Amino acid sequence: MWLSRRGRSTSAEGVCAAAVFVTVRSMALVAAVLLAAFVLPAPWGGLAVVAGGLVETGEVWFWIHWSRRRRADVGVEALIDETATVVAPCTPLGQVRIHGELWRARCEAGADVGDTVRVTGVEGLTLLVER
Repeated sequence: MWLSRRGRSTSAEGVCAAAVFVTVRSMALVAAVLLAAFVLPAPWGGLAVVAGGLVETGEVWFWIHWSRRRRADVGVEALIDETATVVAPCTPLGQVRIHGELWRARCEAGADVGDTVRVTGVEGLTLLVER
């Protein structure tokens, strides 16, 4: 098993696991179709295959829509309206810690070390904050 620097498995392993899962599912589908065709009586075998296909189609549709339910918040714009802690006095420029990261910040009213401020905007790589 290949691990990244953080101890998580790499994407290649995830792809292999997905391929194995799809292969197992495909084999199960073939087995179910063969059983339905040769074990069940004439009208019920075809109905079982059609019903299984409909269930599978519905399940695929459900999981595709579930996985796309909302976009991930990424980028510096995702920090707006979050709270931060001042680590270097903002008079008016200083530094704040937000989500474990240090950011340059501007607070027009000024803020002392340890104060909690709210991010109101972004100007380049400088956060605009207020008390």
